[in-house]
Amino acid sequence: MGEASTLSVHRCRFVDFTPSAITALAFPPLPLPSLKGKKSAVVQKALKVGTLAVGRANGNIELCEWSASEHDLQAPQGWVVRKTIPGPFQSNVDSLAFTLRNPDQLSSDETPSLADLRLFSAGGGSELAEWDLERLCIRRTIPSQGGSIWCISPNPASTVLAIGCEDGAVRLLSLEHDTLTHLRRLDRVKSRILSIAWGPPVPRDTKNFPKPDEDSDDDDEDDWKDSWLVAGCSDSSVRKWDVASGRVGDRMGTDKMRGERTLVWAVGVLGDGTIVSGDSLGMVKFWDSRTSTQLQTFQAHGADVLCLTISPEGTAVYTSGVDQKVFQFTHVKTQQAGVTESSLLSRSPSRWVQSVSRRLHSHDVRALAIWPPYSPLPAPHRRQFPLDIAPVLASGGLDMSVVVTPAALPASTMTKVINPLSTSNVATYEDAYHRRLAYSSGPFNATALHLARQARLLLCMRDSSISLFKISPKKVPATSEDGSDLPELSEGGWEPVLDMDLNVNTNLVASAISDNGEWIVVSDWYEAKLFHMETLPSGELKPTRIKDFASILQAHLPNTPASTGASSFNFTPDSSKLIMTSAMSAYVLVIDLTTKPRVLRRFDHHRMRNVVLGDRVMKGRKNSVVGEDVEMADAGGAAGSDESDADENVLLAKPFVATVTRTAVSPDGQWLATSDDRCRTHVFNLDSIQHHCTLPSFPQPAHALSFDSTSPSILVLGLANNTIQVYDVESRTFPLWSRELTNCLPQRFTHLHDTILGVTFDLGERAVPRSALFWGATWLCRVQLDAGVGWGGFEKKRRWGGKRISTRQPKFSLATGPNLVSLTEDTAEKTPQNFKMVTHYRPIIFVDFIAPSELVVVERPLVDVLAKLPPAFFKPKYGAT
Repeated sequence: MGEASTLSVHRCRFVDFTPSAITALAFPPLPLPSLKGKKSAVVQKALKVGTLAVGRANGNIELCEWSASEHDLQAPQGWVVRKTIPGPFQSNVDSLAFTLRNPDQLSSDETPSLADLRLFSAGGGSELAEWDLERLCIRRTIPSQGGSIWCISPNPASTVLAIGCEDGAVRLLSLEHDTLTHLRRLDRVKSRILSIAWGPPVPRDTKNFPKPDEDSDDDDEDDWKDSWLVAGCSDSSVRKWDVASGRVGDRMGTDKMRGERTLVWAVGVLGDGTIVSGDSLGMVKFWDSRTSTQLQTFQAHGADVLCLTISPEGTAVYTSGVDQKVFQFTHVKTQQAGVTESSLLSRSPSRWVQSVSRRLHSHDVRALAIWPPYSPLPAPHRRQFPLDIAPVLASGGLDMSVVVTPAALPASTMTKVINPLSTSNVATYEDAYHRRLAYSSGPFNATALHLARQARLLLCMRDSSISLFKISPKKVPATSEDGSDLPELSEGGWEPVLDMDLNVNTNLVASAISDNGEWIVVSDWYEAKLFHMETLPSGELKPTRIKDFASILQAHLPNTPASTGASSFNFTPDSSKLIMTSAMSAYVLVIDLTTKPRVLRRFDHHRMRNVVLGDRVMKGRKNSVVGEDVEMADAGGAAGSDESDADENVLLAKPFVATVTRTAVSPDGQWLATSDDRCRTHVFNLDSIQHHCTLPSFPQPAHALSFDSTSPSILVLGLANNTIQVYDVESRTFPLWSRELTNCLPQRFTHLHDTILGVTFDLGERAVPRSALFWGATWLCRVQLDAGVGWGGFEKKRRWGGKRISTRQPKFSLATGPNLVSLTEDTAEKTPQNFKMVTHYRPIIFVDFIAPSELVVVERPLVDVLAKLPPAFFKPKYGAT
């Protein structure tokens, strides 16, 4: 990097983007064990971590994938957003539930992939929605026939979904054979059904099972049958229903305060039939389901208990709610005094104790979930998970961030317990450090902000509106011809330019602004809108919508699904072309904007299963498994020749559903790179408007995609697990000078807790050594790409008796307006030569260069976001001042 370089930074905190609150969390269930074999219920090895679904108050649902590699047990980045389902505008998500699409096709210790799952949600209305996890839209809806839906819960076998309704009835919906139909209605009570949980399933009589070598007509019958379910009601009671008869069996009354009704917001069931409830008085109660009597009660919380979850083995219960505390209740065995061994009461009794309390959030906690998930199985069939891997507790609420915490029990500290989040050496819930997953400003963990460098405009996208800000040039004193100073003409700073509220069907998912500021394009999941910006004599901007833009796109997009929406946009540097990737059909459209908008070319490479590249075939995945690498074979069929057909080199006709999430255009406007959620990256030549090459698929999706400003053919990718790839698109190879860096990245960079969100290049840098600026939610890191890590990695240590390393190195300093913040270091031991990190900007939602050596960093401090929320619950204690 040669000489010292200093960057001037516009530290922007004026963007009033506010993320949405978290209202629901869900993990996929595990299949029930089969009763026909003699398989043990003990899980021998660590399960592959499942998908985390995050429901937000604006209606969006985020599908987060575990960022570790297949054989790694730890993931410093935790869960990262892989897909975002845009919710209908002005909707919300109150309940989320995963079910298995084909429960019989999965083994009991197999983690279901996204292709094996169905996702259901309820948003306070009278309709239940099932979501298409590939096209990211509503697959079907069904009315409740009983008013608003307050809660949903699938049975352990994933064959029936129970919904609690406003009219006091529990309705059962059939999920068998990939359907969603009303099955029956259980007895109605005179109260709302606020929460619901299924009791332990009952195994069928194993004596009647046929031998493995015998034919049987009852193979279609289920191994397990549901016995009862329990619901928390709004009339100070917990009720139990018998599934076979549909009758209300028992009513368990809770405490009341001043005659007011107590609301039972959360219920859960353990494998031995114990019922757990949390109510609006802050009480957590344990009930005996056989006698319908109260076993224990705890006045744990100072306000409403809104959610609870049960540990994987059923030995701990976690509760939380309005008072922001997450309590852990542990099941311990005790020895009764005075009971002899020969007594009938000699069995060792047990009880629940309130063990740990932690404040993980600043406001109300609305949802709890834990991985591995708990299945309320009877004691002989209860699952036992490896003791050396800690479960992970996820929680979310009004403070808009998912908090993940290792939740190992103290009893498991006899062995070395692995912390999957690698936040600390300890992994018990009481002592381990928790992590707050950073919120992103846009869908698919992308940014919702875009920069027009030439016009110096910053575009911010929200749920249904966009805002435009003008960033003034940095303050430069002017001088006259005789050398005397003149008054400064520019004071720097920013000013709001434009606010637009849009009529949308879903929340906005994509936006972009051209470099000259003349074009703005936005889109929801079903319609894209293009605006031409006209500058009035007064200096104001007047947007004019291109009304026939949707009809222009419709001629090049399929009628089914009927959508002209986009998942991402990008303009070429000369603002003459618009790159659009269609939302539900994965087409890449190149649109000319010079005279009248017209589509120059449509590419369908992201829809293909097999792509022929010269003498090789890049095969798509067989079962649409997310995160699986593609298989390379010779075009002649040397690999996998047994199942190759005569037309193996012909592209499959059936479309391959994907969502293009990232696009990048080279500085000279020649190259276009696109990457989708199935880890496939294609490169197109915009001069000839032809497909150029396809990169090998990586194990993680690309979160950052950018071309080098000094060498426009060099494509740099940052993956979700904080690894870097460098590709020369012109020669279609990975350059030799970059392989040492990409294969041996320092651990301090790859183990950063916040994943890579973007990469950019200094427009004015013309030095031969290539340096890129990577950024995440809490860090900026300048990386010299063509430097070997052996002499400048983070782990570089000075050996005793060795020669002192030369301190001549490039300097990386940032100047923020009038306050110059120097970040240069004097010794190579403190600052490695090819990795330089800055961590005092946080949380970051956008970083890019607006001019040579002039950087824009947009922050959205959590304190500013929380200041707009209602005050958090606070209960003063006696004697406190």
